[in-house]
Amino acid sequence: MTRYLKKGQDAATIRDADRDVQRTVESILDDIERRGDDAVRELSEKFDNWSPASFRLSEKEIETAVARVSKSDLDDIRFAQRQVRHFAEKQKECLTELEVETMPGVVLGHRNIPVNSVGCYVPGGRYPMVASAHMSVVTARVAGVKRIVACAPPFEGGPHPAIVAAMQLGGADEIYVLGGVQAVAAMALGTTTIKAVDMIVGPGNMYVAEAKRRLFGRIGIDLLAGPTETLVIADDSVDAELCAIDLLGQAEHGPTSPAVLLTNSENLARDTIAEIGRLLPNMKTGDVAGEAWRAYGEVIVCDTRDEMVREADRIASEHVQVMTRDPDFFLENMTNYGALFLGPRTNVAFGDKVIGTNHTLPTKKAARYTGGLWVGKFIKTCTYQKVRTDEASAALGEVCSRLAHLEGFSAHAEQANARVRRYGRG
Repeated sequence: MTRYLKKGQDAATIRDADRDVQRTVESILDDIERRGDDAVRELSEKFDNWSPASFRLSEKEIETAVARVSKSDLDDIRFAQRQVRHFAEKQKECLTELEVETMPGVVLGHRNIPVNSVGCYVPGGRYPMVASAHMSVVTARVAGVKRIVACAPPFEGGPHPAIVAAMQLGGADEIYVLGGVQAVAAMALGTTTIKAVDMIVGPGNMYVAEAKRRLFGRIGIDLLAGPTETLVIADDSVDAELCAIDLLGQAEHGPTSPAVLLTNSENLARDTIAEIGRLLPNMKTGDVAGEAWRAYGEVIVCDTRDEMVREADRIASEHVQVMTRDPDFFLENMTNYGALFLGPRTNVAFGDKVIGTNHTLPTKKAARYTGGLWVGKFIKTCTYQKVRTDEASAALGEVCSRLAHLEGFSAHAEQANARVRRYGRG
């Protein structure tokens, strides 16, 4: 039986907050579509106090920004990008093209074609998310995207040097210092100064996620990656300190970031709640993490591992940290998650920053139907067909004609009949 020792915000409160976000984003998108660059500039000035002569950085400005980054920081950025690039390359190797003769004279196939242009959004509000540049820009470059546009908000009155360095080292073709909904809308809709892209990728706050949701269809998106979520699955093989650290380590992302402990040990559950209370006052980001924990933190106790799996799949969390005696049990049995982090030696921060898997992951239960950003998200698998013989064309035509008539499509049937008349033997 599932028991809650702590519950987060109720669903109605969350829905009300979502509706407020939806109304705000709808207004901003309408304004940018009507007024283009003027609206983008006004919004940037309003939200970020940022209105430069050009939002796009010149080569000289990029060089200046990168020069401000220490050698050790640049080395760390390069290390992280090597891990992301290597894993993306290995993933791409799994995407093979296909051509097969399915019946005599009929050849079917598919090609893997990169999207032509992508806009990569890199968050930078409370924290400059340097790693998000690796995850989007580097992966798009491995996929073969021809034009990569990267946007990040200003930080302390200008471009964040490390983010610019990560974008430049990752292979961005255009770098803009522009944030929030206005950045996503400018890349998606296009303005006089920013040419529209075919696809938008990257995480962001609830406003960015809502903008992507509303723009989807006009452009492609990777997924809806809103405020960070984390689920820690643990048994009494680990201690409360590690559980508390891993929960708070993701709660610090923002005040609306859910952090959930799922365990079959009530002692561990209660000890973790106490440990969080002990750790929070000494955290530099304790104000943010504490607000998230109070409003969105949950502690759930189950009786069995199978019950834990069912609860974990119901929650469908973005990040799932598994610290149990047999973490592979959850790898083999769970179906709804953004990414799994198996065993106490790994953790979500490794995935966020350095290990090589992509940290742009589904939130708000989207893990029920999609995985996270990966090289394949930038690639369209497009089919083609060839009919090489008269006999095959006529044979297909006869069946196609009958099926078209079955559905009432007379013109479809005539397409098929024309091939029967032309290529059949009479």
